[in-house]
Amino acid sequence: MSIPDMDTPTRTALVAGASGLVGGWLLDALLADSRYREVHSLGRRALPRQHPKLVQHTVDFARLGGEALPTAQDAFCCLGTTIKKAGSQEAFRAVDHDAVLAFAQAARAVGVQRFLVVTALGANARSRIFYNRVKGQVEEALASVGFESLVILQPSLLLGERPERRTGERAAAAVSRALAPLLRPLASRPIEARTVARAMVALAREAQLGVRVVPSGELQALGQ
Repeated sequence: MSIPDMDTPTRTALVAGASGLVGGWLLDALLADSRYREVHSLGRRALPRQHPKLVQHTVDFARLGGEALPTAQDAFCCLGTTIKKAGSQEAFRAVDHDAVLAFAQAARAVGVQRFLVVTALGANARSRIFYNRVKGQVEEALASVGFESLVILQPSLLLGERPERRTGERAAAAVSRALAPLLRPLASRPIEARTVARAMVALAREAQLGVRVVPSGELQALGQ
């Protein structure tokens, strides 16, 4: 069973993390999607772009619970950082767990039915790896927020140009590209950020009731 959809532009979307690698591609896709009449971008600072459908909101995700968001049907979360960029495990968790959950709770409070979130392949709340454990913990927390449809995207290593340099990540991406033919297509093959964004929009179109976890291999197919 799925949530009824509409072909006319009557839906409103909330987007958190549109300044990031996946979020930038996602914002482009949503603005081009005829189903959405408004797209509200939430971030710590305004994006250097304008569009008739785009409404920007400067927010502090740590205090989002006290701010009323626009009424919307769909919410897309691409919030995320790295421990290196954040500066500590605590700061990393504040973004990849606390900010994500705060956005989800605020979105549910204004009537959002579908919530789609990017986590990571290997997310596991009981993992010994801190990164994977935080990703898994936020997935479990989101499942209790009460959305009619929760879609969790678990991409592998993301490919694409980022605003900031991540030397180690770029090196890993180069190696992964070279080895891609040898990697199992449904597991660890790296994935382009724009492919994840396209998959995210496609999943919103067919969102099923309940919780759906979509691994990287399936995202590759959906985002083509």
